[in-house]
Amino acid sequence: MRIAVCDDDLRELEQFEYALQEWDPAQSAEKFSDGSSMLKAARGSRPFDIVFLDIYMVDENGIDIAKELREISPETGIVFVTASREYAVEAFSLYATHYLIKPITTEGIIEAFRRLTASRTKNAERITLMVGRDRHTVFLDQICLLESDNHTVNVSLSDGRRLKVRMSFSELEKKMNNNFLKINRGIVVNMDYIVQMGTGTCVMRDGIKLPITIRQSAAIRAAYDDYVFDRISRRNGFKGE
Repeated sequence: MRIAVCDDDLRELEQFEYALQEWDPAQSAEKFSDGSSMLKAARGSRPFDIVFLDIYMVDENGIDIAKELREISPETGIVFVTASREYAVEAFSLYATHYLIKPITTEGIIEAFRRLTASRTKNAERITLMVGRDRHTVFLDQICLLESDNHTVNVSLSDGRRLKVRMSFSELEKKMNNNFLKINRGIVVNMDYIVQMGTGTCVMRDGIKLPITIRQSAAIRAAYDDYVFDRISRRNGFKGE
């Protein structure tokens, strides 16, 4: 397993290593004092399985670093580490595995790995799509967006691929799970890939802006808010004050 921890505080890096070794002496982490060097390492080798990422670093914001990491390796589990819960909602909109409050403990690391395993099991749902005569099997969590296009559906994937699937939009929509939300006629989005939900526009992680049906905008926004806060409640085990 490839593990990384990124924190500009040397004491925190040492504390993480101690807590990790206390859980499993066979495990070790690649330690980085800045996000840029961690991202460079992520590009140069096989993906990290999990990254423990400090949100507050000198001249860097962990949320921004996480967005870049998502582009490099969408499958990497991200655990945000911070002394504050200020960025909790935004962190989970990036499909974070967990959110740890400092100081890092062995129990916190164990819980992070438990959630990573549970997440991967849940996200193992897959679907086979026909593109022309070719079969493409994809995980549901790889699907960012469904868009109706006459008698086909354009399926956008997290790795940048765009598949033109010959299937009715309603039929494909039924095959999606509760992560997906219909925001307009012929548009269904994976809420894990939303970075901003406005009153009339939904902004996806790749920057694309999608129109929200005006008549249902309040209900759509409420459904997304419920989804985000439910993730926080289930994954991080705390409630808003």
